[in-house]
Amino acid sequence: MLNRRTLRIKAMQAIYAYMQAEGSDYLMALDMIEDDFAPDLNSMEVQNKQLLEGKKQIGTLLFKEWYKTRQFDTEETDKEILQSVNSAVAFYQNQVKKDFKFFGNQMLTAVENIYDHYLAILALAGEIVKQINNEEIKKATRFTEKKDINLQRLTENKVIQQLLANKSLQQLIIRRSISWEGDADLITQFYRTVLKQDETIQAYVLSEEEHTFEADKELAKYLFKTLIFKDKNLQAWFEEHDLNWQENKAIVKSLVMKTIKMIEETTDENLALLDLSTNWEDDKAFFEELYDKTLEDDEKYEAMISAGVKNWDIERVAVIDKIILKMALCEMHIFRSIPVKVTINEYIEISKLYSTPKSKQFINGVLDKLAQDLTDAGTIRKSGRGLMDNK
Repeated sequence: MLNRRTLRIKAMQAIYAYMQAEGSDYLMALDMIEDDFAPDLNSMEVQNKQLLEGKKQIGTLLFKEWYKTRQFDTEETDKEILQSVNSAVAFYQNQVKKDFKFFGNQMLTAVENIYDHYLAILALAGEIVKQINNEEIKKATRFTEKKDINLQRLTENKVIQQLLANKSLQQLIIRRSISWEGDADLITQFYRTVLKQDETIQAYVLSEEEHTFEADKELAKYLFKTLIFKDKNLQAWFEEHDLNWQENKAIVKSLVMKTIKMIEETTDENLALLDLSTNWEDDKAFFEELYDKTLEDDEKYEAMISAGVKNWDIERVAVIDKIILKMALCEMHIFRSIPVKVTINEYIEISKLYSTPKSKQFINGVLDKLAQDLTDAGTIRKSGRGLMDNK
Protein backbone atom coordinates (compact mmCIF):
# COMPACT_ATOMS: atom_id res chain seq x y z
CA MET A 1 0.00 0.00 0.00
CA LEU A 2 0.94 3.62 -0.34
CA ASN A 3 3.17 4.86 2.49
CA ARG A 4 4.47 8.25 3.59
CA ARG A 5 7.87 7.72 1.95
CA THR A 6 6.19 7.27 -1.41
CA LEU A 7 4.23 10.48 -0.80
CA ARG A 8 7.42 12.33 0.08
CA ILE A 9 8.97 11.09 -3.17
CA LYS A 10 5.94 12.20 -5.20
CA ALA A 11 6.08 15.64 -3.54
CA MET A 12 9.81 15.85 -4.27
CA GLN A 13 9.21 15.04 -7.93
CA ALA A 14 6.47 17.69 -8.14
CA ILE A 15 8.70 20.30 -6.48
CA TYR A 16 11.53 19.46 -8.88
CA ALA A 17 9.17 19.81 -11.87
CA TYR A 18 7.89 23.13 -10.52
CA MET A 19 11.42 24.46 -10.06
CA GLN A 20 12.33 23.48 -13.62
CA ALA A 21 9.22 25.27 -14.86
CA GLU A 22 10.01 28.31 -12.71
CA GLY A 23 13.43 28.49 -14.33
CA SER A 24 11.78 28.47 -17.75
CA ASP A 25 9.38 31.21 -16.64
CA TYR A 26 12.36 33.35 -15.61
CA LEU A 27 14.03 32.92 -18.99
CA MET A 28 10.79 33.66 -20.87
CA ALA A 29 10.37 36.88 -18.88
CA LEU A 30 13.88 37.94 -19.90
CA ASP A 31 13.04 37.04 -23.51
CA MET A 32 10.02 39.35 -23.31
CA ILE A 33 12.28 42.30 -22.38
CA GLU A 34 14.67 41.39 -25.18
CA ASP A 35 11.79 41.26 -27.68
CA ASP A 36 10.51 44.64 -26.50
CA PHE A 37 13.78 46.29 -27.52
CA ALA A 38 14.62 44.25 -30.59
CA PRO A 39 14.98 46.36 -33.77
CA ASP A 40 11.82 46.37 -35.89
CA LEU A 41 13.04 44.96 -39.18
CA ASN A 42 9.83 45.97 -40.94
CA SER A 43 10.00 49.61 -39.88
CA MET A 44 10.67 52.23 -42.51
CA GLU A 45 12.28 54.44 -39.89
CA VAL A 46 15.95 54.26 -38.98
CA GLN A 47 16.43 52.13 -35.85
CA ASN A 48 18.82 53.31 -33.15
CA LYS A 49 20.18 49.85 -32.37
CA GLN A 50 22.64 51.14 -29.77
CA LEU A 51 19.83 52.88 -27.84
CA LEU A 52 17.62 49.78 -28.04
CA GLU A 53 20.46 47.57 -26.83
CA GLY A 54 21.06 49.92 -23.91
CA LYS A 55 17.39 49.85 -22.91
CA LYS A 56 17.35 46.07 -23.17
CA GLN A 57 20.38 45.77 -20.87
CA ILE A 58 18.89 48.18 -18.32
CA GLY A 59 15.55 46.34 -18.41
CA THR A 60 17.31 43.01 -18.00
CA LEU A 61 19.30 44.26 -15.01
CA LEU A 62 16.17 45.71 -13.38
CA PHE A 63 14.26 42.46 -13.81
CA LYS A 64 17.17 40.45 -12.36
CA GLU A 65 17.27 42.88 -9.44
CA TRP A 66 13.54 42.35 -8.87
CA TYR A 67 13.99 38.58 -9.15
CA LYS A 68 16.53 38.59 -6.31
CA THR A 69 14.97 41.22 -4.03
CA ARG A 70 11.34 41.44 -5.27
CA GLN A 71 11.85 45.16 -5.86
CA PHE A 72 13.79 47.42 -8.22
CA ASP A 73 14.70 51.10 -8.51
CA THR A 74 12.06 52.98 -10.51
CA GLU A 75 13.52 56.46 -10.05
CA GLU A 76 14.67 58.14 -13.25
CA THR A 77 13.86 54.97 -15.15
CA ASP A 78 12.76 55.42 -18.75
CA LYS A 79 8.99 54.85 -19.02
CA GLU A 80 9.41 52.41 -21.88
CA ILE A 81 11.89 50.37 -19.87
CA LEU A 82 9.67 50.53 -16.79
CA GLN A 83 6.67 49.30 -18.76
CA SER A 84 8.69 46.43 -20.24
CA VAL A 85 10.01 45.32 -16.85
CA ASN A 86 6.60 45.56 -15.20
CA SER A 87 5.10 43.45 -17.99
CA ALA A 88 7.84 40.84 -17.55
CA VAL A 89 7.29 40.78 -13.77
CA ALA A 90 3.53 40.37 -14.21
CA PHE A 91 4.06 37.59 -16.74
CA TYR A 92 6.52 35.79 -14.45
CA GLN A 93 4.28 36.05 -11.38
CA ASN A 94 1.26 34.81 -13.29
CA GLN A 95 3.15 31.87 -14.76
CA VAL A 96 4.70 30.67 -11.49
CA LYS A 97 1.28 30.89 -9.83
CA LYS A 98 -0.15 28.69 -12.57
CA ASP A 99 2.79 26.28 -12.35
CA PHE A 100 2.47 26.02 -8.57
CA LYS A 101 -1.16 24.98 -8.92
CA PHE A 102 -0.56 22.79 -11.97
CA PHE A 103 2.21 20.66 -10.48
CA GLY A 104 0.39 20.41 -7.15
CA ASN A 105 -2.70 19.07 -8.93
CA GLN A 106 -0.59 16.85 -11.17
CA MET A 107 1.12 15.41 -8.08
CA LEU A 108 -2.22 14.50 -6.54
CA THR A 109 -3.55 13.09 -9.80
CA ALA A 110 -0.42 10.97 -10.24
CA VAL A 111 -0.94 9.41 -6.82
CA GLU A 112 -4.63 8.77 -7.34
CA ASN A 113 -3.82 7.19 -10.72
CA ILE A 114 -2.03 4.47 -8.77
CA TYR A 115 -5.40 3.45 -7.38
CA ASP A 116 -6.91 3.49 -10.88
CA HIS A 117 -4.17 1.10 -12.03
CA TYR A 118 -5.02 -1.21 -9.12
CA LEU A 119 -8.67 -1.26 -10.20
CA ALA A 120 -7.73 -1.69 -13.86
CA ILE A 121 -5.68 -4.80 -13.11
CA LEU A 122 -8.45 -6.32 -11.00
CA ALA A 123 -10.85 -5.50 -13.85
CA LEU A 124 -8.68 -7.60 -16.18
CA ALA A 125 -10.23 -10.69 -14.56
CA GLY A 126 -13.57 -9.71 -16.05
CA GLU A 127 -12.01 -8.91 -19.43
CA ILE A 128 -10.33 -12.31 -19.52
CA VAL A 129 -13.62 -14.05 -18.76
CA LYS A 130 -15.33 -12.09 -21.56
CA GLN A 131 -12.53 -12.99 -23.96
CA ILE A 132 -12.78 -16.71 -23.13
CA ASN A 133 -16.55 -16.69 -23.57
CA ASN A 134 -16.30 -14.83 -26.88
CA GLU A 135 -13.69 -17.24 -28.20
CA GLU A 136 -15.83 -20.24 -27.27
CA ILE A 137 -18.82 -18.70 -29.08
CA LYS A 138 -16.68 -18.16 -32.17
CA LYS A 139 -15.47 -21.77 -32.12
CA ALA A 140 -19.04 -23.03 -31.81
CA THR A 141 -20.10 -21.17 -34.94
CA ARG A 142 -17.31 -22.29 -37.24
CA PHE A 143 -15.95 -25.65 -38.35
CA THR A 144 -12.35 -26.38 -37.42
CA GLU A 145 -10.29 -29.54 -37.35
CA LYS A 146 -7.60 -27.91 -35.24
CA LYS A 147 -7.58 -29.16 -31.68
CA ASP A 148 -7.82 -26.08 -29.49
CA ILE A 149 -7.53 -25.98 -25.70
CA ASN A 150 -10.71 -24.89 -23.95
CA LEU A 151 -10.13 -22.31 -21.20
CA GLN A 152 -13.76 -22.24 -20.14
CA ARG A 153 -12.87 -23.85 -16.83
CA LEU A 154 -10.81 -20.79 -15.95
CA THR A 155 -14.01 -18.75 -15.84
CA GLU A 156 -15.27 -21.06 -13.09
CA ASN A 157 -12.37 -20.18 -10.80
CA LYS A 158 -14.02 -19.27 -7.49
CA VAL A 159 -11.70 -16.34 -6.73
CA ILE A 160 -12.20 -14.85 -10.19
CA GLN A 161 -15.96 -15.30 -9.79
CA GLN A 162 -15.83 -13.44 -6.47
CA LEU A 163 -13.92 -10.58 -8.08
CA LEU A 164 -16.53 -10.34 -10.82
CA ALA A 165 -19.34 -10.32 -8.26
CA ASN A 166 -17.70 -7.83 -5.91
CA LYS A 167 -19.96 -4.79 -5.57
CA SER A 168 -17.20 -2.49 -4.37
CA LEU A 169 -15.05 -3.25 -7.42
CA GLN A 170 -17.92 -2.80 -9.85
CA GLN A 171 -18.97 0.51 -8.27
CA LEU A 172 -15.42 1.88 -8.26
CA ILE A 173 -14.88 0.84 -11.88
CA ILE A 174 -17.95 2.84 -12.89
CA ARG A 175 -17.24 5.80 -10.60
CA ARG A 176 -13.63 6.17 -11.73
CA SER A 177 -14.34 5.36 -15.41
CA ILE A 178 -12.04 2.34 -15.55
CA SER A 179 -12.35 0.61 -18.92
CA TRP A 180 -10.41 -1.68 -21.25
CA GLU A 181 -12.93 -1.13 -24.04
CA GLY A 182 -10.49 0.71 -26.26
CA ASP A 183 -7.78 -1.92 -25.77
CA ALA A 184 -9.64 -5.07 -26.83
CA ASP A 185 -6.73 -6.10 -29.10
CA LEU A 186 -4.39 -6.07 -26.11
CA ILE A 187 -6.69 -8.42 -24.19
CA THR A 188 -7.05 -10.71 -27.21
CA GLN A 189 -3.28 -10.82 -27.63
CA PHE A 190 -2.80 -11.66 -23.94
CA TYR A 191 -5.39 -14.42 -24.22
CA ARG A 192 -3.84 -16.02 -27.32
CA THR A 193 -0.11 -15.59 -26.68
CA VAL A 194 0.01 -15.90 -22.89
CA LEU A 195 -3.01 -17.62 -21.36
CA LYS A 196 -3.47 -20.33 -23.98
CA GLN A 197 0.24 -21.06 -24.15
CA ASP A 198 0.96 -21.17 -20.43
CA GLU A 199 1.57 -24.65 -19.02
CA THR A 200 0.23 -23.85 -15.54
CA ILE A 201 -3.03 -22.54 -17.01
CA GLN A 202 -3.27 -25.58 -19.27
CA ALA A 203 -2.71 -27.96 -16.36
CA TYR A 204 -5.41 -26.17 -14.38
CA VAL A 205 -8.10 -26.29 -17.08
CA LEU A 206 -7.27 -29.85 -18.17
CA SER A 207 -7.23 -31.31 -14.67
CA GLU A 208 -10.00 -33.85 -14.16
CA GLU A 209 -10.12 -33.19 -10.43
CA GLU A 210 -12.44 -30.68 -8.88
CA HIS A 211 -10.44 -27.65 -7.78
CA THR A 212 -10.45 -26.70 -4.13
CA PHE A 213 -10.87 -23.09 -3.13
CA GLU A 214 -7.17 -22.95 -2.16
CA ALA A 215 -6.19 -24.29 -5.58
CA ASP A 216 -8.34 -21.60 -7.19
CA LYS A 217 -6.71 -18.93 -5.04
CA GLU A 218 -3.20 -20.12 -5.96
CA LEU A 219 -4.16 -20.04 -9.63
CA ALA A 220 -5.55 -16.50 -9.26
CA LYS A 221 -2.31 -15.40 -7.57
CA TYR A 222 -0.34 -16.95 -10.41
CA LEU A 223 -2.52 -15.28 -13.05
CA PHE A 224 -1.90 -11.81 -11.65
CA LYS A 225 1.61 -12.08 -10.25
CA THR A 226 3.31 -14.20 -12.90
CA LEU A 227 1.32 -13.57 -16.06
CA ILE A 228 -0.29 -10.12 -15.87
CA PHE A 229 2.50 -8.31 -13.99
CA LYS A 230 5.17 -9.86 -16.19
CA ASP A 231 3.53 -9.62 -19.59
CA LYS A 232 5.56 -7.24 -21.74
CA ASN A 233 2.60 -5.88 -23.69
CA LEU A 234 0.47 -5.15 -20.63
CA GLN A 235 3.42 -3.58 -18.84
CA ALA A 236 4.15 -1.45 -21.91
CA TRP A 237 0.53 -0.25 -21.76
CA PHE A 238 0.92 0.83 -18.13
CA GLU A 239 4.24 2.51 -18.87
CA GLU A 240 2.57 4.47 -21.65
CA HIS A 241 -0.17 5.65 -19.28
CA ASP A 242 2.10 6.27 -16.28
CA LEU A 243 5.58 7.80 -16.62
CA ASN A 244 6.42 6.52 -13.13
CA TRP A 245 5.05 3.01 -13.65
CA GLN A 246 8.33 1.31 -12.75
CA GLU A 247 8.21 2.74 -9.22
CA ASN A 248 4.40 2.64 -8.92
CA LYS A 249 4.20 -0.97 -10.11
CA ALA A 250 5.32 -2.35 -6.73
CA ILE A 251 2.53 -0.45 -4.93
CA VAL A 252 -0.12 -1.63 -7.39
CA LYS A 253 1.16 -5.20 -7.23
CA SER A 254 1.04 -5.15 -3.43
CA LEU A 255 -2.57 -3.89 -3.48
CA VAL A 256 -3.64 -6.54 -5.99
CA MET A 257 -1.97 -9.46 -4.20
CA LYS A 258 -3.33 -8.38 -0.81
CA THR A 259 -6.80 -8.22 -2.35
CA ILE A 260 -6.51 -11.78 -3.65
CA LYS A 261 -5.30 -12.98 -0.24
CA MET A 262 -8.28 -11.30 1.44
CA ILE A 263 -10.76 -13.41 -0.55
CA GLU A 264 -11.95 -16.50 1.33
CA GLU A 265 -14.48 -19.19 0.46
CA THR A 266 -17.02 -17.53 2.74
CA THR A 267 -16.38 -14.01 1.38
CA ASP A 268 -19.49 -12.41 -0.05
CA GLU A 269 -20.05 -9.73 -2.67
CA ASN A 270 -19.82 -6.94 -0.11
CA LEU A 271 -16.11 -7.36 0.61
CA ALA A 272 -14.58 -3.87 0.74
CA LEU A 273 -11.58 -3.30 -1.49
CA LEU A 274 -8.36 -1.89 -0.12
CA ASP A 275 -7.89 1.87 0.08
CA LEU A 276 -4.88 3.64 -1.38
CA SER A 277 -3.49 3.95 2.15
CA THR A 278 -4.70 3.17 5.67
CA ASN A 279 -5.90 6.77 6.06
CA TRP A 280 -5.88 8.47 2.66
CA GLU A 281 -7.48 11.72 3.82
CA ASP A 282 -4.73 12.30 6.42
CA ASP A 283 -2.03 11.22 3.99
CA LYS A 284 -3.45 13.47 1.29
CA ALA A 285 -3.41 16.46 3.68
CA PHE A 286 0.21 15.67 4.63
CA PHE A 287 1.15 15.32 0.99
CA GLU A 288 -0.40 18.61 -0.13
CA GLU A 289 0.83 20.64 2.83
CA LEU A 290 4.39 19.37 2.40
CA TYR A 291 4.38 20.49 -1.25
CA ASP A 292 2.70 23.83 -0.55
CA LYS A 293 4.74 24.87 2.47
CA THR A 294 8.11 23.77 1.09
CA LEU A 295 7.64 26.04 -1.90
CA GLU A 296 5.97 28.88 0.00
CA ASP A 297 8.88 29.06 2.45
CA ASP A 298 11.58 28.32 -0.12
CA GLU A 299 13.61 31.45 0.64
CA LYS A 300 13.60 30.76 4.38
CA TYR A 301 14.85 27.19 3.90
CA GLU A 302 17.40 28.34 1.31
CA ALA A 303 18.86 30.71 3.94
CA MET A 304 18.92 27.95 6.57
CA ILE A 305 20.76 25.60 4.24
CA SER A 306 23.21 28.32 3.26
CA ALA A 307 23.97 28.95 6.94
CA GLY A 308 24.31 25.22 7.57
CA VAL A 309 26.89 24.66 4.82
CA LYS A 310 29.27 27.53 5.57
CA ASN A 311 32.22 25.67 4.10
CA TRP A 312 30.31 24.73 0.95
CA ASP A 313 29.12 27.00 -1.85
CA ILE A 314 25.31 26.81 -1.77
CA GLU A 315 25.25 27.10 -5.58
CA ARG A 316 27.22 23.86 -5.83
CA VAL A 317 24.67 21.85 -3.88
CA ALA A 318 22.83 19.49 -6.25
CA VAL A 319 19.27 20.59 -7.04
CA ILE A 320 17.75 17.34 -5.75
CA ASP A 321 19.82 17.58 -2.55
CA LYS A 322 18.52 21.11 -1.99
CA ILE A 323 14.94 20.00 -2.48
CA ILE A 324 15.42 17.09 -0.08
CA LEU A 325 16.93 19.39 2.55
CA LYS A 326 14.15 21.97 2.16
CA MET A 327 11.43 19.32 2.41
CA ALA A 328 13.05 17.86 5.53
CA LEU A 329 13.27 21.29 7.17
CA CYS A 330 9.65 22.00 6.24
CA GLU A 331 8.55 18.67 7.72
CA MET A 332 10.46 19.33 10.94
CA HIS A 333 8.74 22.69 11.31
CA ILE A 334 5.12 22.03 10.47
CA PHE A 335 4.43 18.38 11.29
CA ARG A 336 4.66 18.37 15.07
CA SER A 337 3.78 14.69 15.47
CA ILE A 338 6.65 13.36 13.31
CA PRO A 339 9.89 12.83 15.28
CA VAL A 340 12.95 14.64 13.95
CA LYS A 341 14.88 11.38 13.65
CA VAL A 342 12.14 9.85 11.53
CA THR A 343 12.20 12.84 9.19
CA ILE A 344 15.99 12.75 8.83
CA ASN A 345 16.06 8.99 8.22
CA GLU A 346 13.28 9.21 5.62
CA TYR A 347 15.07 11.84 3.56
CA ILE A 348 18.40 10.04 3.82
CA GLU A 349 16.69 6.96 2.34
CA ILE A 350 15.16 9.07 -0.43
CA SER A 351 18.59 10.56 -1.23
CA LYS A 352 19.97 7.04 -1.72
CA LEU A 353 17.39 6.45 -4.46
CA TYR A 354 17.33 9.81 -6.22
CA SER A 355 20.58 11.68 -5.64
CA THR A 356 24.33 11.24 -5.95
CA PRO A 357 26.33 8.49 -4.18
CA LYS A 358 27.78 11.04 -1.73
CA SER A 359 24.46 12.72 -0.98
CA LYS A 360 23.59 10.41 1.90
CA GLN A 361 26.48 11.61 4.08
CA PHE A 362 26.04 15.24 3.02
CA ILE A 363 22.30 15.34 3.78
CA ASN A 364 22.76 13.43 7.03
CA GLY A 365 25.41 15.86 8.23
CA VAL A 366 23.52 19.02 7.24
CA LEU A 367 20.19 17.87 8.69
CA ASP A 368 21.76 16.67 11.95
CA LYS A 369 23.39 20.05 12.47
CA LEU A 370 20.37 22.13 11.46
CA ALA A 371 17.96 20.00 13.49
CA GLN A 372 20.11 20.38 16.59
CA ASP A 373 20.48 24.15 16.11
CA LEU A 374 16.77 24.66 15.49
CA THR A 375 15.77 22.44 18.40
CA ASP A 376 18.15 24.27 20.76
CA ALA A 377 16.71 27.58 19.57
CA GLY A 378 13.17 26.35 20.20
CA THR A 379 12.23 26.74 16.53
CA ILE A 380 11.33 23.07 16.23
CA ARG A 381 8.79 21.91 18.78
CA LYS A 382 7.38 18.43 18.73
CA SER A 383 4.27 17.32 20.54
CA GLY A 384 2.75 13.95 21.17
CA ARG A 385 3.59 10.74 22.90
CA GLY A 386 7.32 9.97 22.86
CA LEU A 387 8.27 13.29 21.26
CA MET A 388 9.17 15.39 24.29
CA ASP A 389 12.91 15.18 23.64
CA ASN A 390 12.49 16.41 20.03
CA LYS A 391 15.07 13.87 18.93
